[in-house]
Amino acid sequence: MKYVYTLLLSICSYCAFGQGTTNLTPEDRAYLFHIVKKSPILDNSIGRYFEYSGPMVRLMNKELNYDSIESYIINNPNSLFIRTGEIEKSPKGIIAEAANKMALWELNKVLLASRQSENDLEKYRTQYNQFEGMLISKLPASALKTENGVLGVHKKILPVLNPSLSFDDKAAMLATFHFLSAEDQLMTIEAMNYAINAYVENRSYAIFLQLGGTAENFKNVLIAAGDGSETSGLLNEREKDENGRWNKGLPKAVGLFPYEAKIIEASKRNKTALEPVRMPALDFETVGENRLTQLHFDVWGYNAKKQTTVVIERNGKSYHLFGANDTRFLSPDSTYSDGKTFQAVINELEKDKIAKLWDKIYGKRGYDYEIETAKKRKDETEKKINEKEHSYSDITQGTITTSSKVPGSVKRARKKAYKKNANGEFNAQPKTYSDKKTRRKKQTGIVYLYGEYDRYKRMIEELEKEKQAAIDLMAIYQRRLDSYRTAMGYHWVEYTEKDGFYTFSDSATFDLYTQEFTFPADTLKTPFEVRLIAVPDGPLSDNADEVMLHVNLVDSKPGFDARVQLNLVDQFESNKWDLSQSLLNLSDSVSVRQFFEALLDKKLHFEVIARGQGVGKWNGSNVVRASDRTEWNAYQGGTDQERLKSKMDSSNVRLRATEVNIFLNRGIKLEVNTFTDPVKTNLKANDESIQNELNKYHLTGNDYLSALRTASVIQKLKTELNVLAGTYMTREEAKMIIDRLNKQLDGVKVSCGPTSFKWQELLNIR
Repeated sequence: MKYVYTLLLSICSYCAFGQGTTNLTPEDRAYLFHIVKKSPILDNSIGRYFEYSGPMVRLMNKELNYDSIESYIINNPNSLFIRTGEIEKSPKGIIAEAANKMALWELNKVLLASRQSENDLEKYRTQYNQFEGMLISKLPASALKTENGVLGVHKKILPVLNPSLSFDDKAAMLATFHFLSAEDQLMTIEAMNYAINAYVENRSYAIFLQLGGTAENFKNVLIAAGDGSETSGLLNEREKDENGRWNKGLPKAVGLFPYEAKIIEASKRNKTALEPVRMPALDFETVGENRLTQLHFDVWGYNAKKQTTVVIERNGKSYHLFGANDTRFLSPDSTYSDGKTFQAVINELEKDKIAKLWDKIYGKRGYDYEIETAKKRKDETEKKINEKEHSYSDITQGTITTSSKVPGSVKRARKKAYKKNANGEFNAQPKTYSDKKTRRKKQTGIVYLYGEYDRYKRMIEELEKEKQAAIDLMAIYQRRLDSYRTAMGYHWVEYTEKDGFYTFSDSATFDLYTQEFTFPADTLKTPFEVRLIAVPDGPLSDNADEVMLHVNLVDSKPGFDARVQLNLVDQFESNKWDLSQSLLNLSDSVSVRQFFEALLDKKLHFEVIARGQGVGKWNGSNVVRASDRTEWNAYQGGTDQERLKSKMDSSNVRLRATEVNIFLNRGIKLEVNTFTDPVKTNLKANDESIQNELNKYHLTGNDYLSALRTASVIQKLKTELNVLAGTYMTREEAKMIIDRLNKQLDGVKVSCGPTSFKWQELLNIR
């Protein structure tokens, strides 16, 4: 059975602390700072936006003592300033990972308090009531009990929620509860799984919003695979401090990552009635509406000698992610790391186990050959028996003769009798020829042949039984092979890689550094599946180390991760392209500083893309160049007031867009786009060569107007960035930044349909 997780979202108000998050307690903020700084993937992405101004307490090895810093932040909340406005522009999966860790930390505290005293629980009463309500809604009636008129969870069930218990421990505990049938035990495990995932998802989304994240679709799922025992996979959880100790407050994942369970056949049960599914699957759906569908993967427990395997399958196409042996990172490249792969298990099952059985059954010296040989010899023996019996029959039915001559033996016997008997009497029978010796020999041969015939008959029966057993065994192997192949998928999507960024042949992508898999924006919603595979010890083994995975799905607008994002409307007067107001504001200061820092790194490729897009179209997510170039003669309406209303209608205002995005991901990309609404303009180029080029490609006045506005944006941006470089950076750094920036901007051409113009040429700058 697959779990289909639906989003349970509580109504959360969005606010910020420092810059945002007043809804988080000082303790929450302190722990958030702790987990971000202790996790390399989080620290690299959003660590700089957590600005701590307190004392830097260090351990004996000179490394920061985050436990002490955490305590200081709790007692001095103003020592931590969190820039949610900048975190908002970070990879959404990174924000979701931080939020998920916070939610797990909180749930662990709630469950710990519930197992202690009422006084301990009182602090978390609201959270516990939420969790308990989710649990009760799915528990079987036998697992519930009414006390003082209030329906609640049976007291014996509560210890099973202990996060330190393995799946086997939980199943064993449930098996001792005689008030639960096997079906009730399964429902209880499923209810716990649901409550954990629903609570963590709900809480993660609230924290995600408070950290600046934005998403209309948010799904957060915890899942585990393995044999359910506490094996070495659990020992490789990476949330440890520099001394190898578990981070304070962070639970071991064994109990909070749910296993999909199934009932064991009654004949195969030992102490428990339940076992975990080895290859659980999660059902999702792309978000559609021309938005990106982003999946973030966060591996917790893993086995260093085996490659954790995650398979994403959509429309019959499979995308594979393989775990590393020394980190939790996934990669589409199985050679990225050492360790036994699931594909190696498949190959061993197919080319060793099944191939040997096939050869034993159908091979040159297999069962078929041995059975055919035995049948041939049995038939030959039967033929010999028929021939011998016929020959023997001829002997027994032949004439028996008596000789007229006295045999020599008789003569000698008579002489001897005369000597002993004076009377000389002697009685003797004539010699009869019946060939007894030959008949006896033939009888012995026939008996032997019947023995051989029976032996071959038994041999054939035994070989056929062995063959059938081998066929049945091979069918079991084949079913397992088919399930393995189905889990891995039959159509692997090819990819290319550059600097840890993988691009699949259908434009899906995977970023090694952020662990985000992205389906490109599309108008349609399509189902897909995520499968988690724990690599077994062997092709026929049911033993597999635990693997725990956090999966998060969010929707995003294309370009959401630009570090500098200017999405402006109505920046220009009608048929004008001059810019009077500033593009960059004080709120952009951190992002602009990061842009400058990137420019100082000469190894980073720097490119500028400028487009005059002309008439725009709203695709449900953002403005794009309209494929239908139809233009209106005027705004809709019969009066000036109606036409003004049409002009200022949001459907038209959003089309008059100016976009400036600066991306800092494996390089530097500055992108400028401007759009117009569909109302015609009679604007013509004064430069004859430009107008001829516009005419050549049937470009409209709106195309030209948009190109002029893009040129003005570049000019304005150049001026402002030159000034800010001198403000934010040292003189030496500013000179290097300005030189590189100006050199790149001065060579930019503004694309306009299929052609392009130098921006200085458009603005008549010589």
